[in-house]
Amino acid sequence: MSSSLIAGNMKTAVIFYSYEGNCALVAEYIKAALGADVFEIKTKDQKKRSGLAKYFWGGGQVMMHKKPAFQPLSIDIAAYDLIILGTPVWAASPAPALASFLSGTKIEGKKLALFCCHGGGKGKIFEKFRALLPGNTIVGEIDFQEPSKTERDKVKQKVDEWVKSL
Repeated sequence: MSSSLIAGNMKTAVIFYSYEGNCALVAEYIKAALGADVFEIKTKDQKKRSGLAKYFWGGGQVMMHKKPAFQPLSIDIAAYDLIILGTPVWAASPAPALASFLSGTKIEGKKLALFCCHGGGKGKIFEKFRALLPGNTIVGEIDFQEPSKTERDKVKQKVDEWVKSL
């Protein structure tokens, strides 16, 4: 049996944080490809910053190891065979909202796949991402540069090819 058929038969959850909609777009394509359940992490502070303020605020959260409060997420981690986690890249790290979710949610002994969205480079995000997830098996990693500004067909094709490898 091909790995895509195996992944397609696994009960899959996509858990992501999206500040500007990039990770939400990728999550929707993953949902379509795998029939996954999708859960969006939303912070209690929904204020959107822009321009330089966004970078100083976001980078400051990462550097100060802030763990912002998020709205309750109703998910039974144990019910899923594969969990796909997504985050924007903030200061070469997972967004603090995702880190906050992971620090308060027990995910252990699971097959995980990771994706990130960024406007420039991804830096060492996957190394930092994996450090937040000890005791799990990482079965795939992929990054997307500004997917909402990329032709949708290209983003969907990249997602479709990636999920076949999981």
